[in-house]
Amino acid sequence: MSESITVKELVERSKAAQEQFAFVTQEQADQAARAICKVVYDNAETLGVMAAEETRMGNKQDKITKCRMKSSLIWQSIKNEKTVGVINRLEDRKMFEVAKPLGAVACIIPSTNPVVTPMCNAAFALKTRNSVIFAPHPRAVECTKLLVEMFRAELAKFGFPEDLVLGLEKVSIEDSSELMSLADVVVATGGPGMVKAAYSSGKPSLGVGQGNVQCIVDRDVDLSEAAGKIISGRSFDNGLICLGEQTAFVPEEKFANFVEKIQKHGGYYVESPEQVEKVRAGVFPNAGPMNREIVGLDAKQAGKIIGLEVPADAKAIVVKAKGTGSEDVLCREKLCPVLTLYPYKDFEDGVAMMVENLDYEGKGHSIAVHSNTPEHVEYAAIQCAVSRVIVNQPSGTTGGGSPTNGFVATTTLGCGSWGNNSFSGNLSHKHFMNITRVGYPYEESYLPDPEMAWE
Repeated sequence: MSESITVKELVERSKAAQEQFAFVTQEQADQAARAICKVVYDNAETLGVMAAEETRMGNKQDKITKCRMKSSLIWQSIKNEKTVGVINRLEDRKMFEVAKPLGAVACIIPSTNPVVTPMCNAAFALKTRNSVIFAPHPRAVECTKLLVEMFRAELAKFGFPEDLVLGLEKVSIEDSSELMSLADVVVATGGPGMVKAAYSSGKPSLGVGQGNVQCIVDRDVDLSEAAGKIISGRSFDNGLICLGEQTAFVPEEKFANFVEKIQKHGGYYVESPEQVEKVRAGVFPNAGPMNREIVGLDAKQAGKIIGLEVPADAKAIVVKAKGTGSEDVLCREKLCPVLTLYPYKDFEDGVAMMVENLDYEGKGHSIAVHSNTPEHVEYAAIQCAVSRVIVNQPSGTTGGGSPTNGFVATTTLGCGSWGNNSFSGNLSHKHFMNITRVGYPYEESYLPDPEMAWE
């Protein structure tokens, strides 16, 4: 979009393209969605590196991996889903359901995921015959622009309207706000301020809540295995993922042993009170907002800003918290590879402390449970106000969908009313459809006598 084109004109173009696409066949909708995912897969190295360099955050190789994995996972998850015409027949209720598109979807893109989030949004939107307009983050304008060009070129190959995918090039709060107010639906992935603006736009909005994934390690698991998974999830993409593990609760009698395992898996354990205080002050200066300079840096780079000499091969900086909830600012979400540990006496006590941390920050998002006792997993799931419970897996790399679990493959994670969101769960193509329900009369009433309803 050139600077002479207004946001209003851009939305008009998007809606015109969507009207042309609204009655395509299932095969055509699938072609468009597949093309979106495939172009990211094919250009993962270019896009992953560009995302890390332009945003100055995250790990290049992890972003490349994310491009390849998310693109293939998302396509596999939607390829056989019916989104055109009659999508469901409820014979026992004499009803059927017809899928309809939403229209032009405004997508607010975060700096932490400037490639896979727009890819995911676009694939879901085109699968369901919508159009999309991206509002890029100021730190990812060029990355988003290239992605839009790639998507449009792929759509043109199939003869689809290129304006099914558009993007703002002039990034401003005013333009993003206008876009949200003029589009038919808003999908907002980003900070609390942007999500709040989406919900205030006057249009139906799908926004996300803040992460602060709490983990608990049960007494019956292999400590080394659990430590490896936690470090893996915490360090992926330099800790930028909202699903990344933040605090791990460990049985008190196994705490020292767990620290040893953490160190063997790449954790740099900071033990002296003076150094722990450096971490605390470096990540959250004056106990206020997170230090922006440290966001998305690797452990060694983060350590340099904090004032620690962290080995180059360290995957995460690990510290013991001085308390839970508001007792220690390190119990908050940390968008860098810093992991907090804390001992617990019994499992119920550990879960209670997870709840306390979630109440402090991150309520509604996710927890991770490392346990071989189903009753303990169920207990944690019941007690914690979260939308996802990831069991015996690295939360940071599997809670958004994985070949090894049943979570819906996505990049956008709802947190329900707990996180001031309109949905709880993983955003999917189903959130991009209106449904028309058609009902026939029963041959005879299933409630011939209202008095029978109470028996």
